[in-house]
Amino acid sequence: MTKATIYRSKNGDITGFDIRGHAGSANNGEFDMVCAAISAVAYTALGGLDEICCVNTYKESDGNLRMFLPDNMASDAWTRAQIILETMEIGLKQIENEYSRYIQVITKEV
Repeated sequence: MTKATIYRSKNGDITGFDIRGHAGSANNGEFDMVCAAISAVAYTALGGLDEICCVNTYKESDGNLRMFLPDNMASDAWTRAQIILETMEIGLKQIENEYSRYIQVITKEV
């Protein structure tokens, strides 16, 4: 199962996310559609953060993807980043609604 944690500040802004594990919706060696969907949503958000907000602060390893926004972002870049990350959260929750056996999306206040 994939566990996606969205980190929010006390004021509700998304400060980062951590996506861990493999969905496991397919047998070994087969195409895992749920894992591919999760990856597509997450990497699209990272691409948007990079291209639109000039933020490239993610770390990845096998089955793990983690990103936190830098504290020193300009206000307008922060606002755009919030839109991108909120959209990512919506996408992940939509996947969870259909495939809850394979992905769990949780929010933590930091």
